[in-house]
Amino acid sequence: MNPKRLRYLPLPLVTLVLELLPLGAVCNFANPEGEPLRRTFSYFDLVPFGYANFSPLLTAILTCVITVLLVSYLFSGSRRLIRITAVLTLAAGALSLCPLLYGIRFYSVVGGLISLTLLLETALLFAFPPAEEGKDDEK
Repeated sequence: MNPKRLRYLPLPLVTLVLELLPLGAVCNFANPEGEPLRRTFSYFDLVPFGYANFSPLLTAILTCVITVLLVSYLFSGSRRLIRITAVLTLAAGALSLCPLLYGIRFYSVVGGLISLTLLLETALLFAFPPAEEGKDDEK
């Protein structure tokens, strides 16, 4: 295992931790007394999914897939895995922004941090793709 391959793993791990916090996905429930009740949930919670806020759970699932692909890249060194992961990370970043389609009330600071880490990981994967294994050994 090449230690240079580890550079791709910290951001998805931070993203997973943020998704596990019960502060990311937002649901606004009707309140007969006036203002809607704002409740936050983990990205892995099924309550937002049940209330038609599909993107947090799909983002969390994609982040798990991305993490598994990056761990397998640590051991295999396959550049193809990095290309697939880059596209999936871009898709997860776009999905993480979908609650904004409902309005800013359906988005949280933790959700913004999740989007930020996914978009930073996308930039990292596209801007600094791994070099060919033979070239790494020559340097």
